[in-house]
Amino acid sequence: MDKLKMHSPNLIHDNVARIRALFPDCVTEARGDDGSVKLAVDFDQLRQALSESLVEGPQERYQLSWPGKREALLTANSPIAKTLRPCREESVDFDTTQNLFIEGDNLDALKLLQETYPGKVKMIYIDPPYNTGNDFIYEDDFTEDSEAFLLRSNQKDEEGNRLITNTKSNGRFHSDWLTMMYSRLRLAKTLLSDDGALFISIDDNEAHNLISICSEIFGSENFVAQLAVQLNPRGRHLDRFVAKTHEAVLVFVKDGLNPAAVHGLEKEGRMIEEYNKTDEQGSFRLLGLRNRNQAFNPTTRPKLYYPLYCRSQVQNLL
Repeated sequence: MDKLKMHSPNLIHDNVARIRALFPDCVTEARGDDGSVKLAVDFDQLRQALSESLVEGPQERYQLSWPGKREALLTANSPIAKTLRPCREESVDFDTTQNLFIEGDNLDALKLLQETYPGKVKMIYIDPPYNTGNDFIYEDDFTEDSEAFLLRSNQKDEEGNRLITNTKSNGRFHSDWLTMMYSRLRLAKTLLSDDGALFISIDDNEAHNLISICSEIFGSENFVAQLAVQLNPRGRHLDRFVAKTHEAVLVFVKDGLNPAAVHGLEKEGRMIEEYNKTDEQGSFRLLGLRNRNQAFNPTTRPKLYYPLYCRSQVQNLL
């Protein structure tokens, strides 16, 4: 039986959902007056997303933050006075090819592509610097120098005294890399089609931070997987502590509810014969409730074999 609703729709929830769809990074978690955690609009971040200048107003919230984040957002939104120049003499089949190769600063290229290709790119693959200490990190115009960073991050007082050791694990080592990635990922998102997907190669050094900023930009619900890609089965001998055999590929989609974004392949060959049952969710097969690995048997794994008892009750309905 349907129950009569005794209250009107919560328009605030609907409005927050609309803002979240347009600006996922502007909706965060906040604690309400009753102590519960709920979704709330980060108005400081929303003001920054809609502003052509820096907006101040820090407050405590659930997010990943670092020195240079607001500048990165401002840089992503700032226009540039540049254009793409065709190179016919270096091209192959210039007038008929369907491929486009752009050489130059990738931040500028991403901005120039906003004119022609917004929402039209099906797949983006990125192989950024891994920030291992030996990589080249792009320094954009807004990047602050070391002295300014040390003062801002309380690593140096006004008299010039160092407060902590400047090691690889400090904020600046990650901040430059995050600032570089953040602006480019925001621009990449606008290029993706509604059924588009983003793939990023990365290793353990920045994978956790990259998942955080991609979840902020694309929405955590659009995170698909962190895939392990085996590169060296024997393990890399230069790694510390553990000789790692793989790196990762992070997968995000523009819209996780779009069935065309990530989908399976059609079955073929023997699989068609095995999956001979169907229901409203698709094809499936029946398997016995037993261990199907022939290497595991009562002799090699005696504890894997034990009886299952089922009690059934039959009623006489006559």
